[in-house]
Amino acid sequence: MTGNTTHRFARTSVLSVERVEAPEVVTSAEFDEQLEDVFKRTRLRGGLLERLVGIRARRWWAEGETFTDGAARAGQAAIAASGLGVDDIDLMINTSVSRRWLEPSTSVVVHDQIGLPPSCQNFDITNACLGFLNGIEVAGAMVESGMIDHALIVNGEDSRHLQQTTIARLLAEETTSKDVMAEFAALTLGSGAVAVVVGRTDDHPDAHRVVASASRAGTEHNGLCYGDNEQMTTDLKGLLDAGLELSTALWAEATQEFDWGQGMDRYFVHQVSQVHTEAICQRLDIDPTRVPRTFPEFGNIGPASVAYTLAGEQHALDRGDRVLMMGIGSGLNATCMELEW
Repeated sequence: MTGNTTHRFARTSVLSVERVEAPEVVTSAEFDEQLEDVFKRTRLRGGLLERLVGIRARRWWAEGETFTDGAARAGQAAIAASGLGVDDIDLMINTSVSRRWLEPSTSVVVHDQIGLPPSCQNFDITNACLGFLNGIEVAGAMVESGMIDHALIVNGEDSRHLQQTTIARLLAEETTSKDVMAEFAALTLGSGAVAVVVGRTDDHPDAHRVVASASRAGTEHNGLCYGDNEQMTTDLKGLLDAGLELSTALWAEATQEFDWGQGMDRYFVHQVSQVHTEAICQRLDIDPTRVPRTFPEFGNIGPASVAYTLAGEQHALDRGDRVLMMGIGSGLNATCMELEW
């Protein structure tokens, strides 16, 4: 497949997928109220988060609780749901964008909190909002090669600090409408955690088989969205246009080999906004009724969002259903991964 990285999996299955909801609900109306004077001064209309983006609320972790706590709880839940014990996990991959420091890795904190054994290898994979799907791919390759029997992939994200610092910065007298729109995407984020356990299909014939994945890079767009723990700056239109362009190119080539266009029972797309979801469905000719949404109540939980949505929808899936997980990350990179439920 020219231009794509394509992987077919023969012996990898998802044993479980579990999520942890951050407890504190923060509404978009609360953000609008805090920024009311800024909107008046810059002649912007309030209500954009809910009216245009479609996000009514997002979650924050409680004071004193961290995203690693959430990732560890999700990991523990996924292990329990898989029927395995912590001593059965050979590899743990953390894919969180959120991090407190550069060193050590976030994975060591989550590994310790879960109580995984010293024999369990651990490391971080970060690739903006695509990291979780990349984590499944890497773990699947290690399962297929015989290096490991079981892997745990975890993700925890925390939007509280970034959103608090963003609002504080935007309240400055010198803030312009351009400043507000440049940092607007930070207000769409949410907090939450998710985890999956993967293992060998032969050992778990009733699990959900990983069928294939396809990826495509558009790294010429690396300057459209960038951020750290204090600030996130985004070219909203440029990112949407480039993301649609990249997704269309991936789709055009992938559908020459896979019947992903019409053959899926559910499409789990990256949970960015109503505008993004509608545009993806229209551009790729996907039935929007087969696209579950979590962003209206939980916001964009970064790399957790696709699996987080799957975790909430899994009880509505039937055995044999075909599921497509569709991720895109700033930079840009895009990946689609098929599961047979």
